[in-house]
Amino acid sequence: MARPAGNARLKAARVAAGFASQDALAEALQVAVRQVRRWESATPPWPQAEMGNRLTRLLGQDLEALGFSPPNRGAPDRGRRTVLAAGAAAVGLAAVPTQAVAALQPSSAAADFAAVTRAHRRLYWTVAPATLHPSVVTHATLGCSLLLETAGQTRREVAVALAESYLLAGRIEFFDIREPDQAGQTLLRGLQAAAEAEDTLIGAAILAHSAFIPGWEGRRDEAVERMTAARTYARRGPASAELLAWLDAVEAECETRCGNARTALHLIGHAEDVLTTGSEHVSPPWLDWFSPVRLAAFKGNTQLTAGHLPQARETLLAVLDALGPADEKQRAVVLGDLAAVEAAAGQPEQACAYAVQALDQLDRTWYAMGMDRVKEVRRALAPHQHEQCVRELDDRLYDWSTTVSALAR
Repeated sequence: MARPAGNARLKAARVAAGFASQDALAEALQVAVRQVRRWESATPPWPQAEMGNRLTRLLGQDLEALGFSPPNRGAPDRGRRTVLAAGAAAVGLAAVPTQAVAALQPSSAAADFAAVTRAHRRLYWTVAPATLHPSVVTHATLGCSLLLETAGQTRREVAVALAESYLLAGRIEFFDIREPDQAGQTLLRGLQAAAEAEDTLIGAAILAHSAFIPGWEGRRDEAVERMTAARTYARRGPASAELLAWLDAVEAECETRCGNARTALHLIGHAEDVLTTGSEHVSPPWLDWFSPVRLAAFKGNTQLTAGHLPQARETLLAVLDALGPADEKQRAVVLGDLAAVEAAAGQPEQACAYAVQALDQLDRTWYAMGMDRVKEVRRALAPHQHEQCVRELDDRLYDWSTTVSALAR
């Protein structure tokens, strides 16, 4: 006599959710492994209410879809929507089909999706933003679809990578191609994905990035409110010293843009103390845009805004010397800030020299923030516009390649 195949639906959902063995699922549910064996038998008993709720939350499907037959009822209705599909609809990350997904993706789908996310993270520092951005957005669209086809641990891993992809897309839109409204919508989608993953640290990073948008427009109250939310989320997770210091730096940038340089300098001082003290927690791998050198760059710009020109010059020169090969975008910004220091000090020749160096850097690695810095310097040099050095800067700023490139981007 043929031996019963057992509850293949529960086994498939378990494996798809990232639990390779019955022992792994039992540990996650805090039950004995023999209980899982009973559920995966040919005649699985209907779980008690609390355990049934834990199973559906962990595996992302209702009990009937997991192969259980309710007491006093016949075969389960296979056409019912899964808990997973309903969850995705609630956050609006993707269109939810009217029927349950026929089959879940294997746990390897999350690792494969995350590998592409990591590749995009590295490519951001070398690939032209206008070239990289469509690929990142398309990848995020794939992630939304995968949320409907995964469950449990696998689904959480997809959601984490999806949140990072949306964060990267939002960073490109705000910093590289200067589309703040679009960046705001993208970051909101990233926050929804972070909520699906219950990852408070990437949620804090997304909220802090969203604070840049009102902060750069002088809407201080809105920026501070978003930073308060970001700090709240950071407290809920194992935040590293680098992440906490970066939050200070973001708020300092917003305060600087809103005309509060003294408050900004206080925040940067606190960030320096946090880095000096350190933390037992390790920074997440996506926090690759911040370091003590980057904090010093924030500081130099704030000192410039505050009118502390000798201090700003000293800080920014030290930053320029410390920047590494992966800091090409930041180099253009620092050169622009040094040009602004010299323009404010009444040294147009030195200002033009730094501005031209910034333009040379932008030819190699485009960065909208860097071009903004150069244009601000040129406006500051208006009283000197008839001097030869300024005319030469104009020739460089408005040559064919730079002009066409700036307009195209």
